[in-house]
Amino acid sequence: MPDQDLPPPVAAYLRRRAVAAPWRIAGQPAGVFSGAVVIPALAESINLPLMLHSLAANPTELLSRFLLLVVVNQRGDASPGERADNRATLDLLPSWKREYGLEHLHWVDGASTGRELPPKQGVGLARKIGLDLALAHLDFAAGDPLLICLDADTVVQPDYLPAITGHFNETVAGGASIPYRHRPAGDPAGQAAIDRYELFLRAYVLGLSQAGSPYAFHTVGSAMACRASAYAASGGMNRRLAGEDFYFLQQVHKVAGVAPLAGTMVHPSPRASHRVPFGTGRAVGEMLALGEERLLFYQPVLFEILGEWLQCVARHGGADGAQLLRRAGGISLHLRGFLEQAGFSVAWDNLLRHNPDENRLMASFHVWFDAFRTMRLLHHLSDRAWPRVPPDQAVRPLLERAACDGAADVGGLLERLRGLQRV
Repeated sequence: MPDQDLPPPVAAYLRRRAVAAPWRIAGQPAGVFSGAVVIPALAESINLPLMLHSLAANPTELLSRFLLLVVVNQRGDASPGERADNRATLDLLPSWKREYGLEHLHWVDGASTGRELPPKQGVGLARKIGLDLALAHLDFAAGDPLLICLDADTVVQPDYLPAITGHFNETVAGGASIPYRHRPAGDPAGQAAIDRYELFLRAYVLGLSQAGSPYAFHTVGSAMACRASAYAASGGMNRRLAGEDFYFLQQVHKVAGVAPLAGTMVHPSPRASHRVPFGTGRAVGEMLALGEERLLFYQPVLFEILGEWLQCVARHGGADGAQLLRRAGGISLHLRGFLEQAGFSVAWDNLLRHNPDENRLMASFHVWFDAFRTMRLLHHLSDRAWPRVPPDQAVRPLLERAACDGAADVGGLLERLRGLQRV
């Protein structure tokens, strides 16, 4: 699509912030699309066909409207096994395209010599390459197209595309967090590890929700989507080696909002992995190697402190930064210490001056006190006064506050949280 046919904000994003050569889409996508599904793949020749098979079960009419883009990628320090697997994937993609009847399946070679990712880059850049390249093939004349993030080791349901398109037809939010449930592991130890990790993720979001945080949504890389306008406005996908999903949805929420989606579910892999410094694969691997006690949970009192702080700001009554800091000290001296280190007083006074409207003031506050700063506060409180605890001590009080019975073990607690979060 010529640059002049794109909305000005999208065209500006592509000129200023999009990734450049040497990456390009193999083959010329036919026509323009209502959306794109972008799938990074590193040594995924076993898992990728399973994902494509599950995606092919979606309605043919919707598949005809979506560009499916696999980004086969590796860095220069990739192992011989990863290199061989990626070569096999690039060789097999044409046959998978025919086998699964995916007319609009295309791919990007980010693995051959001269096209590898730079050092210290990974899934964030791989997602960005695919999303940026997809933008020029979207149909902006018909509305605001969709960009969907998926992973090569994740399986989707036949209602995946219908639920996502239906969601964006009904909501004004620019981003979406898609329900997820990890696939079963291959052995009891692996199952215990992935159950504990998913429980940790869900307990964290439940705690944020009970505290009244606007960032109480899941940030799973294989389970997120956004409008193309929100993608451009948020600055596009970041290049982080890990945590790219967390930071991406945080930015989308700041400019366009993120709404939880219903009506489908994605099923990520439960496998251990050491490709990234943190995240699901790393956490599972460490628990398998060092024991489940490696992963402990935030104490519920931390979310109580967070909730009191958010209420304190919401009821500021015109107080300046110094006054709010004193009130924060009445909630917790550790909270006040954190806010002082973060420069809250100066930031708040600046927000007051520039946001006379109360709604804009609160929105601007939550841009400053964002998901990352919220997480840093919880880390600070945990390190200073309330060390992390086993899951039963952390999750049961959260369930009780939600008027939900507890359970005797991790598996039972996880099912309670899945039920609460409508999985």
